[in-house]
Amino acid sequence: MHDTPLHHYLRAIWSAAGGPASDLAHTAFTGDGALPSVFAVSDFAAAAMAGAGLALASLVAARGGQRPAVRVDRRLASFWFATSLRPQGWSLPPAWDPVAGDYAARDGWIRLHTNAAHHRAAALAVLGAPADKDALAQAVAGWNMDELETTVLARGGCAGAMRPQADWALHPQGQAVAVEPLLHSAATGSGPALAWAPTPERPLAGIRVLDATRILAGPVATRCLAGFGAQVLRIDPPGWEEPGLAPEVTLGKRCARLDLKDAAGRAAFERLLGEADVFVHGLRPDALERLGLGAAQRQRICRGLVDVCLDAYGWSGPWQGRRGFDSIVQMSTGIAEAGMRLGRRDRPTPLPVQALDQAAGYLLAMAAVRGLQRRLETGQGSQWRASLARTAALLASMPPGAEGLANALRPEEADDLAPGLEATPWGPARRLLPPLALDGAAMRWDLPATALGSAAPRWADA
Repeated sequence: MHDTPLHHYLRAIWSAAGGPASDLAHTAFTGDGALPSVFAVSDFAAAAMAGAGLALASLVAARGGQRPAVRVDRRLASFWFATSLRPQGWSLPPAWDPVAGDYAARDGWIRLHTNAAHHRAAALAVLGAPADKDALAQAVAGWNMDELETTVLARGGCAGAMRPQADWALHPQGQAVAVEPLLHSAATGSGPALAWAPTPERPLAGIRVLDATRILAGPVATRCLAGFGAQVLRIDPPGWEEPGLAPEVTLGKRCARLDLKDAAGRAAFERLLGEADVFVHGLRPDALERLGLGAAQRQRICRGLVDVCLDAYGWSGPWQGRRGFDSIVQMSTGIAEAGMRLGRRDRPTPLPVQALDQAAGYLLAMAAVRGLQRRLETGQGSQWRASLARTAALLASMPPGAEGLANALRPEEADDLAPGLEATPWGPARRLLPPLALDGAAMRWDLPATALGSAAPRWADA
């Protein structure tokens, strides 16, 4: 294959899942242009989606079908990495809290992530300022960025100082992440034979996916699995809402609530887990351990489980377990600084979309499907782990350059939208055509997007 960013990324992604290089010949890409970035974000998007497609194609072949070709539209993939939903007669709420953003400290820039109420409260308490951007800017200006980052995190908040790529490469966490695999994979105990009956048209039909994910990578992963026929049941705690994202990422899912700190809620969750084929979660690494639902216990509850999870900063090094989000990891790993410097901007310049979250989501979907194939072929369950920081390292493994800013994508057109309206609880919407397809297996969803907590906590086919 040609040594372009697209094929470089695809080789790395498929290799991380244990896929043979010969499978790459079964992929085809269409569409030109690129998202405006000094990084090859559109290629990254297309490669991540193709990785999930290759896993699905391999699963179809493993069940005795003819291996389908995988097709990805780079332009549509770029749009989906932003948002796929087009509300008709209504609007999504703002994606960001009013005081979230980048602030100039005494010696550099820092980003405050305040979308969650407790993260916002922590930042305001440390800075001793009201929820006002001007007041916060004045308060941040008196701090060194590393000191403020450390203090906000210690208070239970979330922040990220902007570092150049060279500094991240020398940082102990940057060095730890650099030697981690893109996907950690380990076989676990054997389980009973999988009893699902997929078809080439719906390769995941009959698979039960228990979804305990939050913003944003995990929901993208489970949306992808639902698009090829999996039954996805998302579980959220009482009171949790994602008003700006639920219409985007609950497509094809049923969404319920359980309080895992309550005995009855915990018991109900364990019953669901015991009946699942795949469990996808993106909570901090110690969150399930504290609830008595660590990895070993999950395998005891569900023998042969395909267990897929994500964290922010990796699974080794001094920052393992550190809270973070896509925008924060972009600051830490040098992505925002490279965008600012090479784009000749005067402030941090992140990627034009949350590409780390989005790409990691398709990596998780790929991992889940590879785990199902392993279960099919060997009877063994498996555990798969990815991180935003290691995903960022893959993006940055192709050197950035300003030339990519000149090749704009063709603007969205009416023909880019799927036919018909999607009836969501918030109002009618149009959805972009799916960018990923397998020959004979279109990506489509059997359910519209739905509100969190709108379904009972049980499997639809139970």
